[in-house]
This record gives sequence, structure tokens and C-alpha cells, in this order.
Amino acid sequence: MTTDLWAQAALVALSYLAGGIPTGYLVVRRLLGIDIRDRGSGNPGAANVYRVAGAEAGAVTLLVDALKGFLPVLIAQRLYPGQPWFVVLCGTAAIVGHDWTVFLGFRGGKGVATSAGVFAALTPQPMSLALMGFLGGMWASGHISMGSLCSAAALPLLCLLLGAPHPYTVAALAASLLIVYKHIPNIKRLRRERALTQRLKGRHRSAGGPVAGKRS
Repeated sequence: MTTDLWAQAALVALSYLAGGIPTGYLVVRRLLGIDIRDRGSGNPGAANVYRVAGAEAGAVTLLVDALKGFLPVLIAQRLYPGQPWFVVLCGTAAIVGHDWTVFLGFRGGKGVATSAGVFAALTPQPMSLALMGFLGGMWASGHISMGSLCSAAALPLLCLLLGAPHPYTVAALAASLLIVYKHIPNIKRLRRERALTQRLKGRHRSAGGPVAGKRS
């Protein structure tokens, strides 16, 4: 291998390790002395940290997890400006590092914040609009996971519509599919909650009582 190939391989490896920094685990361990994987949903991501340790801890986790994706891509862009696929590879390595971190036995988060950081560097305009989709989905449903799924669905479409470079659009589609895959347990839970709500509404109607309200 040439020196440049070794340098690129090292940058990809460092991107994976940076993505794998277990922010939520470290924050909660520091603040509460507990393992975040044993509390709430068991996920070390920002949403579960927020539920377990509060808004400030969740915000710190969100910010650092986003930076884990943003900084490797920014460095790759500066060092290899004419190689978009290599830049995408570094961003992908950061996301994979977060989702399957070597520091926690390859059990990581769902990759939403780290993916947001990656695409804030790759495609800032589509990512900004996808963030609006996140906020809208979360507001409408009352679930952070639904906001994440809405933004994941919107991002590749926005990249396509706004003319993002082809490698970045492909990466957005791949990252979105990965986010959906990591949210399969959440999707199943939301479907169960919706089915339960519908059954409760049916019972109230049959009994002539008030209709049960929407559950957040």
C-alpha cells in the first residue's frame, strides 16, 4: 500500500473509533454512577439519556454524538476534497462506530444524532430541512422515535430534490435505511400502542363513555 492509502485507511479507522465513543454511557456513568444500558430502553443514545438522566445530560449526549459524525467528515473533506466517495466512507465509518461501538461490546445507539452530524457536513441544506421533519414528526406523535423516522425518510428525498452530489444522496438513502432498521423495536411498540388505543376507543364507544384521548 502507498503512503496515501495507509493515511486513508487510518482516517477511516479513526472515524470508526470516534463514532464509537460511548457518549451516553460515559455521561450517565459520570452523573448517576449507573449503566445506561440497564435503564429505560437500554439504548445509550441521547433520547434514552434524556429520559434517564434529564435534559442537560441528553443535550450533551446529542451534541457530542453529532460532533462524532461531523468532525470526521469535515476532516476528510479538507484532506481529500476531490474524493466524495472517500468522504462518504469516513462518515459511514462514524455511523457504524456509533451503532456498533467496540467500546461497549458492539452494542451502540441508533445513529440518529451521529448521522445528523455526518449530513450536516455533507449536505447542510437538506439536513436542515430534515431537522424540521424531525421536529414535526415528534410534535405530531409525541414520540422522539417518530421524529427520527420522519427525518430519515425525508433526508434522501431532499438530497435528490435539492441536487446533492450523487455519492451523498446514496449515502443519505443508506443511512436512512439503517436508522429505520435500528428503530424496528420502536415501530413495533408504536403499532402496539396504536392498536391498544383503538381498542380502548372502541370499548368506550360501545359503553357510551368518553373517547380515550391520544397517548403520547
